[in-house]
Amino acid sequence: MDPRDRLIVGLDVPTVREAQALVSTLGNEVTFYKVGYQLVFAGGLDFARELVNAGKKVFLDMKLLDIDNTVAKGVENIAKMGVSMLTLHAYPKAMRAAVEAAKGSDLTLLGVTVLTSMDDADLREAGYDCDPQSLVRRRAEQARDAGMGGIVCSAEESAEARRIVGPQMNIVTPGIRPLGSNAGDQKRVMTPRDALRAGSTHLVVGRPIVKAQDPKSAARAIVDEMAAAL
Repeated sequence: MDPRDRLIVGLDVPTVREAQALVSTLGNEVTFYKVGYQLVFAGGLDFARELVNAGKKVFLDMKLLDIDNTVAKGVENIAKMGVSMLTLHAYPKAMRAAVEAAKGSDLTLLGVTVLTSMDDADLREAGYDCDPQSLVRRRAEQARDAGMGGIVCSAEESAEARRIVGPQMNIVTPGIRPLGSNAGDQKRVMTPRDALRAGSTHLVVGRPIVKAQDPKSAARAIVDEMAAAL
Protein backbone atom coordinates (compact mmCIF):
# COMPACT_ATOMS: atom_id res chain seq x y z
CA MET A 1 0.00 0.00 0.00
CA ASP A 2 1.24 3.47 -0.90
CA PRO A 3 2.14 5.25 2.39
CA ARG A 4 -0.07 8.13 1.27
CA ASP A 5 -3.06 5.80 1.44
CA ARG A 6 -2.23 5.13 5.10
CA LEU A 7 -2.24 8.81 6.09
CA ILE A 8 -5.69 10.21 6.86
CA VAL A 9 -5.67 14.00 7.21
CA GLY A 10 -8.32 15.30 9.58
CA LEU A 11 -10.26 18.17 8.01
CA ASP A 12 -10.90 19.68 11.41
CA VAL A 13 -11.81 23.13 10.14
CA PRO A 14 -15.01 25.15 10.67
CA THR A 15 -16.12 25.64 7.06
CA VAL A 16 -16.26 23.75 3.79
CA ARG A 17 -14.46 26.64 2.11
CA GLU A 18 -11.48 26.18 4.43
CA ALA A 19 -11.56 22.42 3.84
CA GLN A 20 -11.60 22.95 0.07
CA ALA A 21 -8.64 25.31 0.34
CA LEU A 22 -6.68 22.81 2.42
CA VAL A 23 -7.38 19.95 0.02
CA SER A 24 -6.26 22.16 -2.86
CA THR A 25 -3.07 23.09 -1.00
CA LEU A 26 -2.22 19.47 -0.19
CA GLY A 27 -2.80 18.33 -3.75
CA ASN A 28 -1.48 14.85 -4.55
CA GLU A 29 0.46 14.61 -1.29
CA VAL A 30 -2.74 13.41 0.43
CA THR A 31 -5.25 10.87 -0.87
CA PHE A 32 -7.33 10.20 2.26
CA TYR A 33 -9.32 12.65 4.40
CA LYS A 34 -11.28 12.47 7.64
CA VAL A 35 -14.59 14.31 7.82
CA GLY A 36 -15.86 14.60 11.38
CA TYR A 37 -18.47 16.42 13.43
CA GLN A 38 -17.12 19.93 13.03
CA LEU A 39 -17.24 19.84 9.25
CA VAL A 40 -20.30 17.58 8.96
CA PHE A 41 -22.47 20.20 10.62
CA ALA A 42 -21.21 22.87 8.22
CA GLY A 43 -22.09 21.05 5.00
CA GLY A 44 -19.42 18.39 5.26
CA LEU A 45 -21.53 15.48 4.03
CA ASP A 46 -21.94 17.06 0.61
CA PHE A 47 -18.25 17.91 0.65
CA ALA A 48 -17.45 14.27 1.46
CA ARG A 49 -19.32 13.28 -1.70
CA GLU A 50 -17.28 15.87 -3.64
CA LEU A 51 -14.08 14.32 -2.36
CA VAL A 52 -15.21 10.86 -3.38
CA ASN A 53 -16.14 12.12 -6.85
CA ALA A 54 -12.69 13.71 -7.11
CA GLY A 55 -11.03 10.34 -6.48
CA LYS A 56 -10.14 10.89 -2.84
CA LYS A 57 -10.85 8.44 -0.03
CA VAL A 58 -13.01 9.57 2.88
CA PHE A 59 -13.01 8.44 6.49
CA LEU A 60 -16.39 9.52 7.86
CA ASP A 61 -15.85 9.87 11.60
CA MET A 62 -19.41 9.83 12.93
CA LYS A 63 -18.99 7.43 15.89
CA LEU A 64 -22.53 6.11 15.48
CA LEU A 65 -24.37 4.63 18.45
CA ASP A 66 -28.11 4.07 18.66
CA ILE A 67 -30.67 1.31 18.63
CA ASP A 68 -29.96 -1.45 16.10
CA ASN A 69 -32.48 -0.38 13.47
CA THR A 70 -31.34 3.24 13.51
CA VAL A 71 -27.69 2.26 13.17
CA ALA A 72 -28.50 -0.12 10.32
CA LYS A 73 -30.53 2.43 8.36
CA GLY A 74 -27.82 5.03 8.79
CA VAL A 75 -25.12 2.64 7.61
CA GLU A 76 -27.18 1.66 4.57
CA ASN A 77 -27.34 5.28 3.42
CA ILE A 78 -23.70 6.02 4.27
CA ALA A 79 -22.60 3.01 2.20
CA LYS A 80 -24.31 4.60 -0.81
CA MET A 81 -22.13 7.72 -0.44
CA GLY A 82 -19.01 5.86 -1.55
CA VAL A 83 -16.93 6.74 1.49
CA SER A 84 -14.18 4.28 2.43
CA MET A 85 -14.43 4.13 6.23
CA LEU A 86 -17.06 4.81 8.89
CA THR A 87 -16.75 4.80 12.66
CA LEU A 88 -19.21 3.65 15.27
CA HIS A 89 -18.74 3.08 18.97
CA ALA A 90 -17.66 -0.50 19.59
CA TYR A 91 -20.81 -1.74 21.31
CA PRO A 92 -21.54 -5.33 20.21
CA LYS A 93 -25.20 -4.89 19.19
CA ALA A 94 -24.48 -1.73 17.22
CA MET A 95 -21.54 -3.36 15.46
CA ARG A 96 -23.51 -6.45 14.50
CA ALA A 97 -26.32 -4.31 13.10
CA ALA A 98 -23.85 -2.20 11.12
CA VAL A 99 -22.03 -5.22 9.69
CA GLU A 100 -25.29 -6.69 8.46
CA ALA A 101 -26.34 -3.38 6.91
CA ALA A 102 -23.00 -2.88 5.12
CA LYS A 103 -22.96 -6.32 3.47
CA GLY A 104 -22.31 -6.14 -0.26
CA SER A 105 -20.71 -2.67 -0.08
CA ASP A 106 -17.09 -1.57 -0.01
CA LEU A 107 -17.57 0.34 3.24
CA THR A 108 -15.04 -0.50 5.97
CA LEU A 109 -16.61 -0.31 9.42
CA LEU A 110 -14.41 0.69 12.34
CA GLY A 111 -15.22 0.19 16.00
CA VAL A 112 -14.03 3.03 18.23
CA THR A 113 -12.57 1.41 21.34
CA VAL A 114 -11.44 4.16 23.74
CA LEU A 115 -11.01 7.79 22.72
CA THR A 116 -7.37 8.91 22.72
CA SER A 117 -8.34 11.93 24.83
CA MET A 118 -9.30 9.62 27.73
CA ASP A 119 -7.10 8.21 30.49
CA ASP A 120 -7.75 6.13 33.63
CA ALA A 121 -9.36 9.00 35.51
CA ASP A 122 -11.66 9.83 32.60
CA LEU A 123 -12.87 6.24 32.39
CA ARG A 124 -13.52 6.11 36.14
CA GLU A 125 -15.54 9.31 35.91
CA ALA A 126 -17.57 7.75 33.07
CA GLY A 127 -18.39 4.73 35.21
CA TYR A 128 -15.90 2.16 33.93
CA ASP A 129 -13.97 0.07 36.45
CA CYS A 130 -11.02 -0.72 34.16
CA ASP A 131 -8.10 1.05 32.55
CA PRO A 132 -8.03 2.08 28.86
CA GLN A 133 -5.86 -0.86 27.86
CA SER A 134 -8.28 -3.41 29.31
CA LEU A 135 -11.27 -1.78 27.66
CA VAL A 136 -9.47 -1.62 24.30
CA ARG A 137 -8.72 -5.34 24.51
CA ARG A 138 -12.33 -6.18 25.25
CA ARG A 139 -13.72 -4.02 22.48
CA ALA A 140 -11.14 -5.29 19.99
CA GLU A 141 -12.34 -8.83 20.69
CA GLN A 142 -15.95 -7.76 20.26
CA ALA A 143 -15.21 -5.95 16.99
CA ARG A 144 -13.42 -9.02 15.65
CA ASP A 145 -16.28 -11.29 16.64
CA ALA A 146 -18.86 -8.95 15.07
CA GLY A 147 -17.08 -9.06 11.71
CA MET A 148 -15.97 -5.44 11.67
CA GLY A 149 -13.39 -4.21 9.18
CA GLY A 150 -11.22 -2.69 11.86
CA ILE A 151 -10.95 -0.70 15.05
CA VAL A 152 -9.84 2.72 16.18
CA CYS A 153 -7.45 2.84 19.12
CA SER A 154 -4.43 4.66 20.45
CA ALA A 155 -1.09 3.56 19.03
CA GLU A 156 -0.16 2.65 22.61
CA GLU A 157 -2.63 -0.22 22.32
CA SER A 158 -1.95 -1.12 18.67
CA ALA A 159 0.43 -3.99 19.32
CA GLU A 160 -1.93 -5.72 21.74
CA ALA A 161 -4.92 -5.00 19.51
CA ARG A 162 -3.10 -6.50 16.53
CA ARG A 163 -2.53 -9.68 18.49
CA ILE A 164 -6.27 -9.86 19.19
CA VAL A 165 -7.73 -8.95 15.79
CA GLY A 166 -5.21 -10.78 13.63
CA PRO A 167 -3.44 -9.62 10.46
CA GLN A 168 -6.42 -8.71 8.28
CA MET A 169 -8.34 -6.06 10.23
CA ASN A 170 -7.46 -2.38 9.97
CA ILE A 171 -6.18 -0.52 13.01
CA VAL A 172 -6.72 3.20 12.63
CA THR A 173 -4.84 5.41 15.03
CA PRO A 174 -5.64 9.02 15.94
CA GLY A 175 -3.51 11.02 18.34
CA ILE A 176 -0.49 10.89 16.03
CA ARG A 177 2.09 13.54 16.74
CA PRO A 178 5.40 13.88 14.86
CA LEU A 179 8.44 14.50 17.05
CA GLY A 180 8.32 18.01 18.50
CA SER A 181 4.57 18.45 18.06
CA ASN A 182 2.28 19.60 20.84
CA ALA A 183 0.04 16.81 22.16
CA GLY A 184 -2.86 19.26 22.57
CA ASP A 185 -5.91 17.55 24.11
CA GLN A 186 -4.64 14.07 23.30
CA LYS A 187 -3.39 12.00 26.24
CA ARG A 188 -2.18 8.81 24.53
CA VAL A 189 -0.03 9.80 21.55
CA MET A 190 2.75 8.31 19.41
CA THR A 191 4.91 9.25 16.43
CA PRO A 192 3.99 8.01 12.94
CA ARG A 193 6.98 5.69 12.79
CA ASP A 194 6.31 4.07 16.14
CA ALA A 195 2.58 3.73 15.47
CA LEU A 196 3.12 1.79 12.24
CA ARG A 197 5.69 -0.43 13.85
CA ALA A 198 3.26 -1.13 16.68
CA GLY A 199 0.68 -2.50 14.27
CA SER A 200 -1.42 0.45 13.07
CA THR A 201 -2.45 0.40 9.41
CA HIS A 202 -3.74 3.98 9.07
CA LEU A 203 -2.78 7.15 10.92
CA VAL A 204 -5.10 10.10 11.49
CA VAL A 205 -3.24 13.41 11.62
CA GLY A 206 -5.02 16.72 12.07
CA ARG A 207 -3.43 19.74 13.67
CA PRO A 208 0.24 18.93 12.86
CA ILE A 209 -0.74 19.31 9.18
CA VAL A 210 -3.80 21.57 9.25
CA LYS A 211 -2.16 24.16 11.50
CA ALA A 212 1.31 23.96 9.95
CA GLN A 213 2.78 27.01 8.22
CA ASP A 214 3.33 24.79 5.19
CA PRO A 215 0.73 21.99 5.31
CA LYS A 216 2.00 20.32 2.15
CA SER A 217 5.55 20.04 3.47
CA ALA A 218 4.26 18.81 6.82
CA ALA A 219 2.22 16.09 5.10
CA ARG A 220 5.16 15.11 2.90
CA ALA A 221 7.44 14.78 5.95
CA ILE A 222 4.94 12.50 7.69
CA VAL A 223 4.52 10.34 4.58
CA ASP A 224 8.30 10.07 4.30
CA GLU A 225 8.53 8.99 7.95
CA MET A 226 5.81 6.41 7.35
CA ALA A 227 7.56 5.10 4.24
CA ALA A 228 10.79 4.65 6.18
CA ALA A 229 8.95 2.76 8.93
CA LEU A 230 7.33 0.45 6.38
